[in-house]
Amino acid sequence: MPFVGPDAVALELVSDTRWKLLHPLTYEGKTDTYVVPAGFDTDLASVPRALVWLVPRYGRYTRSAILHDYLVTRDDVPKHDADGIFRRSMRELKVPFLQRWMMWGGVGLFSTLRDRGDSMTGPGLLHTLGLILVVVPSAIFVAVPFLVVSVWLVLMALLELVAYPFELLSNLLKPLDEREHVNRPEFLWKLS
Repeated sequence: MPFVGPDAVALELVSDTRWKLLHPLTYEGKTDTYVVPAGFDTDLASVPRALVWLVPRYGRYTRSAILHDYLVTRDDVPKHDADGIFRRSMRELKVPFLQRWMMWGGVGLFSTLRDRGDSMTGPGLLHTLGLILVVVPSAIFVAVPFLVVSVWLVLMALLELVAYPFELLSNLLKPLDEREHVNRPEFLWKLS
């Protein structure tokens, strides 16, 4: 297995969406070895909230997600190489074929849209074309469930907004020693 060391990853919760790696994570690639240092900050798998039913934020691919988060912060690793190592490491972790290709497509498309600089020449162009071949059928596959879940997320957020003033008022009517903290509603479209 190219990940060297224990299978378990030790993390500490830093915020609602961020984690800190407690022990180094080592990956031995074909020619290079990458060591994600202890203390590295990660969001695990970056997944829009409406798609966590298909790809949870963590799973068999967690080490690959942490490695990818680390690789994209390095100036000496091109984005398309970081994406390729992400896909290859998921294969080595036995992540199912369709799931790893969909994850690779989503991550690659996001980084291509964000960093358009090297995506239209040489290896970047081939990477972008590969992404299109993966992302289009994936988008068709998840479009209807994504829309349904998105509508329900928006409706739940609206219901929270409507219920919030009533919850505040009911709390204020209680004796001082029986009052509880009332959480303000927030709409979390993306978990990270």
